[in-house]
Amino acid sequence: MAEYKIKVRRFQPESGEGPYWEQFDVDLDPSLSVLDGLLQAKDKEDGSLAVRCSCRAAICGSCGMKINGQSGLGCKTQIGEAQEQANKMKAATGVTAAEASSPIGAQAPEAQDAVRATGQEEAEQSGSRTREAGREISGDDERVRPEAEEAAPIIIEPMGNMPVIKDLITDMESTHWTKIRRVTPWLLPHGEAPEREYVVEPESMIDITQSMACIQCGACVSSCLSMEADPDFIGPAALAKAYRFVGDPRDAETAERLHDLAEDPHGIYDCTHCFSCIDACPKGVAPMDQIMRLRRKAGEEGIEDPNSGHDHEIAFVKIIEKKGTLDESLLLQESFAPGFKGKLKPNRRAIREMIGSIPIAIRGIKTGKMRSLRKLIPGVHHKLPDQDDVKAIYRHAEEHNEELNLYIRGEESDDAQPDGAAAEEVTNG
Repeated sequence: MAEYKIKVRRFQPESGEGPYWEQFDVDLDPSLSVLDGLLQAKDKEDGSLAVRCSCRAAICGSCGMKINGQSGLGCKTQIGEAQEQANKMKAATGVTAAEASSPIGAQAPEAQDAVRATGQEEAEQSGSRTREAGREISGDDERVRPEAEEAAPIIIEPMGNMPVIKDLITDMESTHWTKIRRVTPWLLPHGEAPEREYVVEPESMIDITQSMACIQCGACVSSCLSMEADPDFIGPAALAKAYRFVGDPRDAETAERLHDLAEDPHGIYDCTHCFSCIDACPKGVAPMDQIMRLRRKAGEEGIEDPNSGHDHEIAFVKIIEKKGTLDESLLLQESFAPGFKGKLKPNRRAIREMIGSIPIAIRGIKTGKMRSLRKLIPGVHHKLPDQDDVKAIYRHAEEHNEELNLYIRGEESDDAQPDGAAAEEVTNG
């Protein structure tokens, strides 16, 4: 057994106050979970602490939360590992996860004394929550102890990109489930329904097994940076669910689904490839991979999207193949006015987008990214000297155009399974 400090971002709507920090001391075996620590604090210290949970076995997805700034499942995260992560973060940055990332605890070290003094005065006036020794506004300054003697608290917050109902419970209906329904998450089969089950070959279903593993915990939605910038973005969980039906051979509306998701300005081309959803997913669904698969199929259908996302991808690939390095000015032009014909007679949108990029170019010059006006001229950017090597990489990729479903196949370092060859997915992309 070991002692841990867990610092919870709390919000009690009935009190009329804003969110605040509260620290609890728990005594657990390091192999037990962060959720076990929260339940111990709820049982022994404050029964009003609100946390959603059910199976406690990483199956139901109920206990989604942010632990040390990382979205995941409380029942799957061992408290000993969470403590190590908190200590490493504090050692590397000098601040805790709460101070580094939380919207209510991101004060600079020099400002914390003022914040703490203000909070102490408020606490004295209210006479409540005197046990909040770990709260940022606490009057007991434990920072006077040597850092070697004091472990960093484990920071626990509600999931991001969702309204908070109470403490660690978020409103998943308004965000997560609304977006899931947006993608028509049910099968639309060909013709009349069969008298019994619709039987398909197992090999034809391998492609969608990865997206089928989703437990709807919302961790990917919580960590999605695109949703922070654009709350209307359909989101990683819903798009991964969409691929589950786009890739299903029994579905009859594949083309309609692809047009819907590609032509929506908040659809598949609104993803910024930040990989946060892949890091957060506790089940290896890798939602961003499913979004890339949707894009590939939409490109094969020749769908023109309003974000020019497909043209942007093609332009990016061609420029790197030609020059080995990215010509950003040419990339902009090729994305909105591709090819000779596009430049000779650009459409209104291309003209509008090119004019709209002028402030970005000016900022690039001011910040030093564009060190010379020469870089603003499309096509002038230099080539790499060993461009033949780059082209050889392209040829190799085209000759070995295979996609492996790692959810089924496993990593290369894993021990080979007896039937591994049958479970391997090879999809011409």
